[in-house]
Amino acid sequence: MEKNKRNISVLKSVAALLMLTGLWGCEDVIDLKTETGPPSLVVDGWITNQAGLQKIKLTKSAAYFDNSPAPAALQADVWVEDDQGKIYRFEDVKSDGNYLWQPADADSALGAIGRSYTLHIEYEGESYTAQNEIKRIPTIDSLVFTHESWPVTPENGPKDGFIAEFYARDFEGTGDCYWIKPLRDGKAYKNNPVYISIAYDAAFSSESPTDGLIFIQPIRQSLTIGELFEDKDLVGLELLSIDEAAFNFLSRVRTEASNGGLFAVPFSNLPTNIKSSGGKKVLGFFGASAVNRVEQRVDANTARPRRAR
Repeated sequence: MEKNKRNISVLKSVAALLMLTGLWGCEDVIDLKTETGPPSLVVDGWITNQAGLQKIKLTKSAAYFDNSPAPAALQADVWVEDDQGKIYRFEDVKSDGNYLWQPADADSALGAIGRSYTLHIEYEGESYTAQNEIKRIPTIDSLVFTHESWPVTPENGPKDGFIAEFYARDFEGTGDCYWIKPLRDGKAYKNNPVYISIAYDAAFSSESPTDGLIFIQPIRQSLTIGELFEDKDLVGLELLSIDEAAFNFLSRVRTEASNGGLFAVPFSNLPTNIKSSGGKKVLGFFGASAVNRVEQRVDANTARPRRAR
């Protein structure tokens, strides 16, 4: 009897294995036919109070499954007008969709704190506009480094190194929003949208009562992304003032960039502050920021000791 039970068990296992093998062999290719609507204008424009070149990039949207580079929107008429009526014209010098404003001298800036700016675009018979204001920006008080050792060796960077942390205080008065851009060796660091760091007053959202306080620690330490810094590394940040619409836009960019895996939700278009005169669909955002920047080299001799666990 026991032997028969064992034989039956073996037969069941073999049957289950054959069934799985059959399922693995069923690989029918499904060709999804999706509707492709007319392309929309996509605007990527962000002006600042920094001296020098300013850029507004125009492209056209493509089909969802088209992985080729977005086609440039050429022969558009692009200009920015400030609240005092001054016009700044942007030219697509290289015919690549990058519309540039070049100041007469290297020390001149387009933007100024407290001033409002309107973007105008004339493209393929349609008019597009967007408005934004350059908000106030706090001073970056200091940039400090702390010794750190991670329990396991990371894929990139050292196991023993340094955490970077900046200190700045939010202005009094609710509703100030900021974008924190890490720098390494003088350039933007970890450009993946998943790592976008933004703040509402001194914390993550309007729900936190942090008006007028020093930025909370997770935001202060958002310069250290996925790997520790080493001695003599040049580390820094750009702190940008943004309005609440830009805060919401960047928050959605970050959410969509990390939208995947088992609990992914359907993708949706991001919010935009750009309007078209004829009601045509338009994508993208026009931002305006004041910028404070600081950079400093890691010094192992002056870095703070590792925090006690």
